[in-house]
Amino acid sequence: MKQIISFVTLGVAYLERSRRFYRALGWTESSGSQADVAFFQVGSIAFALYGRESLAEDAKVSPEGSGFPGFALAHNVASEAAVEATLLEAVAAGGKLIRAAEKAPWGGFRGYFADPDGFLWEVCFNPFFPIDEQGFIHLPK
Repeated sequence: MKQIISFVTLGVAYLERSRRFYRALGWTESSGSQADVAFFQVGSIAFALYGRESLAEDAKVSPEGSGFPGFALAHNVASEAAVEATLLEAVAAGGKLIRAAEKAPWGGFRGYFADPDGFLWEVCFNPFFPIDEQGFIHLPK
């Protein structure tokens, strides 16, 4: 797996409150944001705010207790096949497959694994947010 983090997504209790907070800090929200998710470009990393319950449901884990820490790291790749290969690589390295690769309802392709400490990683092919030659995401301005 290439040494890169593409997205940091926080599962938040109240999305609008969190949006207001980050805007108040001077952060500019991307035009790629939607009603149920907020995106911000932070250097070479995309930062997202998503409802805690929805993010837990997407990973197929409980939103309560130790099953879900409230965020997921993401590693974006260039194809659906690369999602599957990266998940296999993570499992071979000692990770635990949490959700097998599959089509996402928003049009991408993704799966989840947990590292040895249980931190969630989404491996994702997103046709709407292309990655450059170095593997960096660039959100719409």
